[in-house]
Amino acid sequence: MATSQTAALPWSSIDPVSSIDAVGVEARARLLAGRSVKRSAKLQALDLAIRCIDLTTLEGSDTFGRVAVLCAKALHPTPGGLESPSVAAVCVYSAQAERASELLRGTSVKVAAVATGFPSGQVSPEIKVAEATEVSRFADEIDMVVDRGAFLAGRYRQMQEEIAAVKQAIGPRHLKVILETGELGGMDQVRHASWLAMEAGADFIKTSTGKIQPAATIPVAVVMLEAIRDFAWATGRLVGFKPAGGIRTSKQAIAYLVAVSEILGGEWLTPERFRLGASSLLNDILMQIQRERSGGYQSPDDFTEA
Repeated sequence: MATSQTAALPWSSIDPVSSIDAVGVEARARLLAGRSVKRSAKLQALDLAIRCIDLTTLEGSDTFGRVAVLCAKALHPTPGGLESPSVAAVCVYSAQAERASELLRGTSVKVAAVATGFPSGQVSPEIKVAEATEVSRFADEIDMVVDRGAFLAGRYRQMQEEIAAVKQAIGPRHLKVILETGELGGMDQVRHASWLAMEAGADFIKTSTGKIQPAATIPVAVVMLEAIRDFAWATGRLVGFKPAGGIRTSKQAIAYLVAVSEILGGEWLTPERFRLGASSLLNDILMQIQRERSGGYQSPDDFTEA
């Protein structure tokens, strides 16, 4: 198996397993989530949130027709030709990646595909690499799940080697590494897993698969964002962040944007370094934009499902 190309990075520059002040993290998260945003800034934030969405369907009942609807929604979120940006990407199972690629070819919307034994990650390293290699023929981005069992058992080298091998297999495509933070056991472990993933070559670190609870939360985001900041200081490499799972309202989306802005700065407020993994979020944002512009909500029935 390939070894991590970044394993020689100096651990002494930052202590990734130093204890996290969980009380302080919770307090900062409450402050960030409660930050008020003025109307003009709110419209800009909602517009940015749309452009950073990975519009997602990861159900056993997914069909080509469902993926076609998702791709159409990703390109033109609002009905009737109303003005709205496209989302960043559609995120689908690997079996649907070729279909999504056909529908989105020549557009600005990327195809992201989950791989490596999603959602558990409990398949052999060889299968992980083979699946990632196959789906990278069609997908622009790979969302990889880590083996949480290996991490929790202290087999950190194994976790890093699997990430590095998948990154090598997919070449220039972006690798988003899903930590499944709800299974890691605490904030110290979230920071440690974040650091290991970045050191092994992750282009993004992602909170969750969306298949277990808790999924994305602002306190977890604070820990991961601070790890990204410290990793950038230590190495000069800028890693992206993707919260996913349970993000359904524009208020939640804005809270993540505020957290990214406060901890990492405007350099990360771009689809190249920030994504929101969501399925039902988009329509809530569109309704909030309509409310800000006209003073009244549109009905959810006015929008296509996604």
